[in-house]
Amino acid sequence: MRPQLPLLVFTDLDGTLLSHVDYSWDPASPALERLAAIGAGVVMASSKTAPEIHALRQDLCLQAWPAIVENGAGLLAPHAGDDMDRSGYAQLRAGLQQVAAPLREKFQGFGDMDAREVAEATGLSHAQAVLAQDRAFSEPGTWSGTADEKSAFLKALQPLGISAREGGRFLTLSFGATKADQMARIIQDYAPQHTIALGDAPNDVEMLQAADSGVIIANPHRDPLPILDGETGGRILRTTQAGPDGWNAAILAHLARLSL
Repeated sequence: MRPQLPLLVFTDLDGTLLSHVDYSWDPASPALERLAAIGAGVVMASSKTAPEIHALRQDLCLQAWPAIVENGAGLLAPHAGDDMDRSGYAQLRAGLQQVAAPLREKFQGFGDMDAREVAEATGLSHAQAVLAQDRAFSEPGTWSGTADEKSAFLKALQPLGISAREGGRFLTLSFGATKADQMARIIQDYAPQHTIALGDAPNDVEMLQAADSGVIIANPHRDPLPILDGETGGRILRTTQAGPDGWNAAILAHLARLSL
């Protein structure tokens, strides 16, 4: 029987653990090292694909932990490779083609772009953009129409079972699973003593509210999240520092509060 896990961390990546500007995590290294020293788990929860997460998980030495990919549409098992059944993505793209052209053309998904365009839209390198296009479950993209047109676009997708999530950069379409859905499965499996979730965008809200403690990471590149349930009582906090600097400070402060 394995010992009870002292803490399980669920973290968004872009704009949270990774810098919004250059995707660096270096400022978060002290907190990551401390988490490893006490045997805490770190679960990446991102809109990124399995190939992207697989590479990052290796770089951060987090292969022993599961990872939530494509905004919760998929789960990458510990030590697993990046091989995924991609039939769901093909189904999603086929559904998009059923939307009336005047609305469909306002959404430019990663599948509508080449690697150069994805790199320009994301700030990723060409090689990283290729990994970002290797999708199995969901379709991020940019919206160029009005708010009313977006509502009509999303309404047209509903009968197909396709829903949308607003992230830090993109509108992401999927068949509905969320980061919080996968989070619940992982918590049931690992039964940690404490959980904490960190994120900066609307698609992180359910995850922040589902954890024992939540941290909203400041992101000067987007409008701040509205006040969430749990903030007035102090269960959910906000950082003043952005990205990995805020992540590092928040985790170290949380470990001090828990005497870990």
